[in-house]
Amino acid sequence: MSEEVILKDLDAYAIQQYQQNRYPCFFVDWIEEAIPGKSAKGYKNFTFNEWFFPAHFEDEPNVPGFIQIETLTQVFLMTFLTMPENKGKKTGFVSVKNANFKKKIIPGQRLDIEATLDFYSRGLAKGKVKGMIKGELACDAELVIAVPDVMTQFRPKS
Repeated sequence: MSEEVILKDLDAYAIQQYQQNRYPCFFVDWIEEAIPGKSAKGYKNFTFNEWFFPAHFEDEPNVPGFIQIETLTQVFLMTFLTMPENKGKKTGFVSVKNANFKKKIIPGQRLDIEATLDFYSRGLAKGKVKGMIKGELACDAELVIAVPDVMTQFRPKS
């Protein structure tokens, strides 16, 4: 019986060893814990210096929905890109379902994110992710993400 691997305290450099996102589209500050093939927990500190705040309601800055979805997704990626066979591979959205935006996120807030992997097979990952501000649900979604390099291995031969 093998022991469960738990990765802890991954900074931005370590996270980028597992996923391909880079500035200005890299949003996760820290992964507190990743259990490959199961779950991941991390966070994003939103500061007023973020590139999108000046353009998104100058008089009332808040995090745009697409940034919230991408931030949630980047933590979700760590549920399956931490599996040794997937490390560093490119990914692509298949679907985003039941996305909910419950609380406005403003500069200075920290979004704590929890992701669970419900299914992974042949390069297709399905799961749920939620973001919390001070323990209160801010946003959540159900995601389906593809790993194209893995999926092509299972294409029928012509």
